[in-house]
Amino acid sequence: MKIYVVYDSEGDHTKALAEAIAAGAGETEQAEVFIDHVKDADIRKLDQMDAIIWGCPGHFGTISSGLKTWIDRLGYLWAEGKLIDKVGAVFCTTATTHGGLEMTMHNLITPMFHQGMLVVGLPGNVPENALYGSYYGAGVTCPIDSDELISTEGIELGKALGRRVASVTASFKR
Repeated sequence: MKIYVVYDSEGDHTKALAEAIAAGAGETEQAEVFIDHVKDADIRKLDQMDAIIWGCPGHFGTISSGLKTWIDRLGYLWAEGKLIDKVGAVFCTTATTHGGLEMTMHNLITPMFHQGMLVVGLPGNVPENALYGSYYGAGVTCPIDSDELISTEGIELGKALGRRVASVTASFKR
């Protein structure tokens, strides 16, 4: 099964989360994981994927302009129904605790629904998410004044999302 992780990142915080998600998905033996910055992401690959995970830094509670521009190019895939029944998931980072993680993830999910994708979140019984509550995807706060790009908990949350997408995709393909 093929899983594509597409991300926008300016300060490498979101890139680190994307890499954790890809690593988690890659733990599933039958998963072939591709990861690209949005500037390098090829929309022509999408119809060949079984799952698509996209994410970005939250910009005032919404999608970054780089990822939004890329998503806006998917109109022909929508017109041809090429992404219907693909598994989808989202992720984002913000610099502050109330920086719009959930709003950004809602905005990232919306185009997936328009494409007819099956959106996967993180349930509360996933150990990495039990107390965090990032139900819509992987949403991680990355304070600007921190020495780490992303916390250990954020990396584990990303891996958990990647594993979940791989697991759901494998079940769906069966």
